[in-house]
Amino acid sequence: MEELIDYKKIITIESGKRGGKPCIRNMRITVYDILNWFASGMTREEILEDFSELTNNDITAALMFAADREAIATVIAQ
Repeated sequence: MEELIDYKKIITIESGKRGGKPCIRNMRITVYDILNWFASGMTREEILEDFSELTNNDITAALMFAADREAIATVIAQ
């Protein structure tokens, strides 16, 4: 069984970095960047190969963060 990931320990938001967008572990890689790479057709393995500073957990955390944001937006819209 996979370990549960607490994305709040991985996703960071700093007002002076990338316009305050959620980033991965204080890096300049944003959750949006990861989502965009998936949307452009990259696989998890390709992302990890191209951006060696990222880990599997980083990518999972980005997806979890985005899913939570979507859930919140849906609740507000109702």
